[in-house]
Amino acid sequence: MTDQAVDKGGARLPAHPAADDHFLGRTRELKGLRADIERAGLDTLSGRKAPRARVLLIAGRPGSGRTSLARELARQVAERYPDGVLRARLSEPDGTPVPVARTARELLAALDVPAPAGAAEEELTEVLRAALAGRRVLLLLDDAAGAEQVDALLPDAPDCLAVAVAGGPLTGIADVRPCTLGGLDTKSAVELLTRYTGSVRITVDPRSAESLAEACLGQPAALTLAGGWLASRPQAAVSDLAKRLHADAGDGAEATPLARVFRLVHDQLSGQAARILRLLCLAPAGLADPHTASALAGCSVGTAGAALEEFAALGLVRAVDSPLPEYEVPGCLHPLLRARAESQERPGELQLARARMLERNVRLLQSCRVITETDSPQAREKLREMPQALRFPSPRAAAEWLSARRPALLAATRVAVADGELDTLARRLMSQLVRAMAAHFGAQAAAPDLYEVHGLVLDVAERRGLHRERAAALLNLGDVDAQTGRTAAALARYRAALDAGREANDPYATGRAMESVGGAHQELGDYDRAADWFGRALAERLARGERAEAARLYGRTATVHTYAGRYGEALRNWRAAAAGYRKEGDVAAHARALSEVARVQEYAGRPEESLQTCREAVDWARRAQDARLQAALELRLADTLDRLGDPAAAHLHRAAAERMLGKEAQEDDVSSKYGDDACEIRSAASED
Repeated sequence: MTDQAVDKGGARLPAHPAADDHFLGRTRELKGLRADIERAGLDTLSGRKAPRARVLLIAGRPGSGRTSLARELARQVAERYPDGVLRARLSEPDGTPVPVARTARELLAALDVPAPAGAAEEELTEVLRAALAGRRVLLLLDDAAGAEQVDALLPDAPDCLAVAVAGGPLTGIADVRPCTLGGLDTKSAVELLTRYTGSVRITVDPRSAESLAEACLGQPAALTLAGGWLASRPQAAVSDLAKRLHADAGDGAEATPLARVFRLVHDQLSGQAARILRLLCLAPAGLADPHTASALAGCSVGTAGAALEEFAALGLVRAVDSPLPEYEVPGCLHPLLRARAESQERPGELQLARARMLERNVRLLQSCRVITETDSPQAREKLREMPQALRFPSPRAAAEWLSARRPALLAATRVAVADGELDTLARRLMSQLVRAMAAHFGAQAAAPDLYEVHGLVLDVAERRGLHRERAAALLNLGDVDAQTGRTAAALARYRAALDAGREANDPYATGRAMESVGGAHQELGDYDRAADWFGRALAERLARGERAEAARLYGRTATVHTYAGRYGEALRNWRAAAAGYRKEGDVAAHARALSEVARVQEYAGRPEESLQTCREAVDWARRAQDARLQAALELRLADTLDRLGDPAAAHLHRAAAERMLGKEAQEDDVSSKYGDDACEIRSAASED
């Protein structure tokens, strides 16, 4: 999961509910890191200008406070990087590396730089480097799984700084400045405990507090859990907890202080709360909200929400800066939660929990989409049938939920497809996700995410032998490839979709694929093949009696013949298109087809015929009340009359076109003014 944000004011460590956000300790490390920023690099010493951003490495085990240190460093030096702080997490909670392409796309989105949907890693990283050129940006790359991830994202901008957080060295990146973390010093560790317990319990027994810090080896994650546990039990003595942890260390039952403190905290929870906590290891991208926790554990949303608040107070989860009540499971706790879940839950129960979570997401996405369709009686009825807990109060609230939960929803989709055992639910989830994103964001804005989802649909369809769904996914992917200029790739997709459509015996998919193959050949300039494939698609449409679609295909065939200079074939097909539209009663389309006939006649050197056809097209455009088309045709008439040596008549037609366009522009201005006035009236009414 990637979690990026542009933060002009610097990054701050998220505050624990029971503590302020003042950073503790690490004075020596921070001083060293800031000195490393100033220190001359190898290129500078050799008299060369540094070609890339400087890289600082903060290395340490999960739970050592490495991310907190990186964020504090970013906060302290943020003013030196006026173009912002970009943050990215390079590993999933379970340690799986995040693909570089996905991280690059999210970073570009944070910079408000468009990236082509479906682009490969090399193209995306090149766009990212171009976007960062000339900027002063601090790039915080958290949970790096290896040097390759970091290296691919480094900007070719020496004024930028990259701070990487990893478990070990980044071998292969030149001139990396490492900072390896151990535990907090005793004073800072005790102060961290004091934030949770209050000063009195520490002051009356300072040696026990130091002993507890020693038992936790100064590890911030372990100290946070210990402090949360003490805060939830005001009567418990600090000395008792210290002795207990020291005794557990002697038994050798748990390998790390964090594991020992986690076992203590987990075992002190109520049975239901402990089960909710264990199952959070299944939360997509490590992000959980009350609905996710409720579905995983099979309890009410209210119970799950209360449990998440309790976990936050104990330091087991962190509240996310989001318009929703949303929490993040720390990566250092993920393996501990997973081990507990696998040891205390049957495999069937874990699978059932996943299924419940996917089903809840499906229903929430359905509700999110349906609220945008309130003009439909069926949609309103469907909305009324939904439980109150799954309804959104407004389309805006639904859109905010979808934006906030987007990373988790995409992660849930990836996990469901990779699982392979819940393909039916995965297909439903992907279907609802595509429809909800298109409804709220628009297909164009959501194209990068939709491209990924269509790819996942293709994976499931190929695994299950679902030829119709495979054809649909290939067509969708091909369309995006075609829109972003990858025409050869689109052609390959369309050909594969044609094969799948034939295997599924799906005439719609087959016809659509044939037409798309023709369109790809047209884009590649192979007009003979384009005309051939359009002709095949046309035969399919005619055989099924789809006259409107057949008329449109006559037009596409005519267009490629025009490009090829075969004006006779072009005229024949445009006339067939015009006749088809006329039979269907589509007056505007008939007028446009006639205008194309006139254009081709002019190309063919037959101006008198073009003039006559153009006048006929003007008449049909007038019947269709299409002022823009009328004006365009009047201008074409004027140009033709000029060539025929009749400038006076040409002047009259140009004047008529100008009047039409001027009148339409005036009407647009009036409409816009009335629209603004209406907005002002509505605003005033709402204020009253």
